[in-house]
This record gives sequence, C-alpha cells and structure tokens, in this order.
Amino acid sequence: MLDAATNQVLEPVPPRSRGRHRARRPRRLISGLLALILAAAVLVAIAPLRHPLPAPTVTRTVPASMVIPGTAPAIPWPKTGQAALSVEGVGSFGTSGGRKPVPIASVTKVMTAYVILTGHPLNRGQHGPKLTVSAQQAAAYPAELAREESLVPVVAGAVFTERQALQAVLLPSANNMARILAAWDAGSIEAFVAKMNDTAATLGMTNTHYTDPSGYDPGTVSTAVDQVILAREAMKLPAFAEIVAQKEATLPVAGTVKNYNSLVGQDGVVGIKTGSTDEAGGCLVFAAVVKVAGRKFTVVGAVLGQPGADTPVQLDRVFRATRPLVRTAAAAIGVHPVVRAGDQIATVQGPLGAGTALNAAQDLTVVGWPGMRVRLDIDIPTVPARLPAEAEHGRVTAVAGGGAPVAAELRTDVGLEPPSTWDRIRRHR
Repeated sequence: MLDAATNQVLEPVPPRSRGRHRARRPRRLISGLLALILAAAVLVAIAPLRHPLPAPTVTRTVPASMVIPGTAPAIPWPKTGQAALSVEGVGSFGTSGGRKPVPIASVTKVMTAYVILTGHPLNRGQHGPKLTVSAQQAAAYPAELAREESLVPVVAGAVFTERQALQAVLLPSANNMARILAAWDAGSIEAFVAKMNDTAATLGMTNTHYTDPSGYDPGTVSTAVDQVILAREAMKLPAFAEIVAQKEATLPVAGTVKNYNSLVGQDGVVGIKTGSTDEAGGCLVFAAVVKVAGRKFTVVGAVLGQPGADTPVQLDRVFRATRPLVRTAAAAIGVHPVVRAGDQIATVQGPLGAGTALNAAQDLTVVGWPGMRVRLDIDIPTVPARLPAEAEHGRVTAVAGGGAPVAAELRTDVGLEPPSTWDRIRRHR
C-alpha cells in the first residue's frame, strides 16, 4: 500500500496472537504462587524469632534446712530445780524444770548491778563516782546482821566508789550495799525496784518480778530462762564482766572480801552470781569462756532451786550441778561443715535445653553441735541469657541455731549460652 503523503510503502501489521497471551498468564500465576509460598515459608521460619526467649529458671537442689550430723550431746540436767544453758551467738542447749517463777535469792543482784551500770557506766578499771554511807544506813547494820543476812561492814561516813560498791554486791553478795546503791541511784529503794521491773520488761523477762534489790525477800521471783536473758546482757558491760570474774577485792571498812562463786577460774568460768536462801535453795547464774577453732565463745546458764539445809550445802550442790553443764557444753561445741566447695546448690535451665549448675565456691562451716538445725538460704539474682563458666552468681547462707549467718559464693559449672538463630528455627520446625 502506498501512503499518498509520504510516498512510502506501508507494510500491513498482522493482528496480535491471542494464543501466545494466554500461554504467558499461567506462568505468571505459577510464579506469583511460588513467591507467596516462599514468603509464607520465610514467615513461618522467622516466626519464632519474633517472640522473646523465656528467662532462665533456677531450681534449688539443697534443702531449706539440715541437721548437723552426729549424736546430739546428752545434757546432764539437775534432778531438781530449774536450769537453762546456752552459748552466746550460737544457740540454746535447752532447759529443764519448767518455767514457773521461783525465788532467786541473791541472783537478784545481777539486775541491781545491771541497772546501776546502765545508768552509771564504767569502763574496765574505772572506779566512777563516790557514795557515802549515811548514819541511817550504818545504823541498820546490827539488825541486818541479826537476821543473818549476807553483808559487808559499814560505818557512817564511809566512802565507796561505784566500783567498790558493786564489788561488795557481786562478790560477797552484800545485801546492805545493794540497798545503799539502790537509794543512791533512784532516791529510794522503792523507786529503784520499779526501775528493776521496768528493765526486766524491756528485756523480755516475762516471768520475773522484783520486790527488793538484794533478793532477801522471797517475793522476788524469776526463772532460769529469764536469768540467762539478763546474764547475757549484763556480760556485755565491761565493768560487770570484769568484777564478776574477780576472786577477791579490797573494800573500805571490810578489807579483803572473797567471791562466793568458787567456780570462778575453773573450767573457763568467768562469773556470774550465787544465791541461797531457805526459800530459793542454792542458785547460780554462770558464764564460762571456751575456745573453738581459735575463737572464744561464752557459755551462759542458770541453775535454780538446789536443795540444802544451809548456804554452804546449797551452794555446794548448785556448784556440783553446774560443773557438768559447763563441761558438756564446752565439749559439744565444734566447727561443722554444712556445704563443701563444689557442692551443687541450684541448677539453671535456659531456653531450648541449655543449662548449668550453681555450685558452692568454698566450704561453708558453722559453729554448733550435732543435732542442731541449720537453715540454708540461697540468694540468686536474675540469671542473664549468657553466663560464663566459673562465674560468680549468687550465694548460699547458713544459720545454725541462733548464730550469726555465714555465707559462701556460688559459681557456675559450665557456661550458659543463649540458643543460636538456627537452633531456634530448627526447634520450632
């Protein structure tokens, strides 16, 4: 065909083939479908990666408590009266004879001295302020002597330092000096007795009631348990502990006086106070120092109500009841391992089966005796996803009886690693 405008020959254009267009459409559909399948597969594969991994979990593998192995000590409790026995900072061996309040005689003077020293503290060797015996106090001496009370001689105008007055009260157990000190401190004996009872209540001595500062009055009653509570507090006062450990002292008027507690200096005994009356029998609150693995521990106890016709017999019997208690306690106290280095304390379970153990990094020992219960506490911070081998993480703490806690660090066994991307995908296929 000739184009009139250009004089060019135009070739005819054939019509499109409908068959070829229809052939391409299935291929595009298949390609699109494959793309959708591939996209779905990728979404399925990466779906686990969109969710955070759970935190590692910790499971303790030690019990909450244990008992120190071995045969528990057989405590030779007295057959009569009351007794209590404990170790300061460790725990109690127990009690015998119940907790009914009974007369305690001159054991009362432990509270008298405690109230004086908390109100008028003394350091070791310090004498403190002076007090003068009044004419009225000196005039009471003959009547007190006629009652066969435990006394030190005094005269009007005699001057005692606070330390000397306390020595008279605690060593030869002078009832008259207990009254003189009470009036010096509180203005009257009645006001001082009120302070004694207030102090007992503050210390938790729930079965104790004081009616006088000397213990001569049988209305002053307590228990072995309460007297151990007081003795432990009193022995924390430097001057008190120093005085009750003395075998003798030199006082105005009286001269040299001796300590009624003949156990002082034997079997580590360092005090504390005797007592004896017809109503109370023989009584003793005692303290003894024992050494265990280079450390010093104080055994504190009380024995009340030992029978006897008079003071020498009563005191002899209370001493005989006390000696085996002190010796048994000293022999029983020891250092005991409760956890060994390398012992497994807990396990850590990570996601997808990863895990490690937390082991004690060192030995953990407590002071106590066979049969004593030991509490085991663990403190493990949140475990991270990655924790190297031999890494310190957490601690185990042991508390034996009423003792102070001791702790050992925990250390990982093998390293804890988070799962790889491939592990996470493969685990969920």
